[in-house]
Amino acid sequence: MSALDLRALTMLIVDDNANMRGILAAILKSAGVRRILEAGDGVEGLKLFSEREVDIVFTDLMMQPVDGLSFVHWVRNSQASPNPYTPIIMMTGHATRRSLDEARMAGVTEFLAKPLTARGVMHRINEVINNPRDFVRTEAYFGPCRRRRIDHDFAGDERRGAQPEPTALGGESEVQAFDPEDCY
Repeated sequence: MSALDLRALTMLIVDDNANMRGILAAILKSAGVRRILEAGDGVEGLKLFSEREVDIVFTDLMMQPVDGLSFVHWVRNSQASPNPYTPIIMMTGHATRRSLDEARMAGVTEFLAKPLTARGVMHRINEVINNPRDFVRTEAYFGPCRRRRIDHDFAGDERRGAQPEPTALGGESEVQAFDPEDCY
């Protein structure tokens, strides 16, 4: 990964834990980020996001009164959102398949499990800057394409643009196992 020049970017950290905001802010500052906004909950995060130009958002999943998923839904879908295309990196200490799926369906760009590491944070920033995803709009979803890899060899019935291939038994196609790297 080449060194990124992050001095011109504004990053918003939305987390109800002041220590976590401090840790992430320290990582970002050491990477060269000069403009860091901090919010203690989703409501404050929405206010800052609406008032300021933000390049990348880091948000916690579990907060009160507005959690990270509701925050993401608002950014992606509200008519009042100033930039629904803003990259959003979801952070959580509760990284489960379910939380990953919920974050993907909300429109999260990247997912980062706590405890945070500088390497993990920088990897996610590098992904949103150097490998941006196209956005997809359907009746039920608006956000970045949820598929990371273009060269999928998925052979299931729902493969876009392909007909299912018969299995050795002549029955329906096999569905490939879940690979988290395909998503985040």
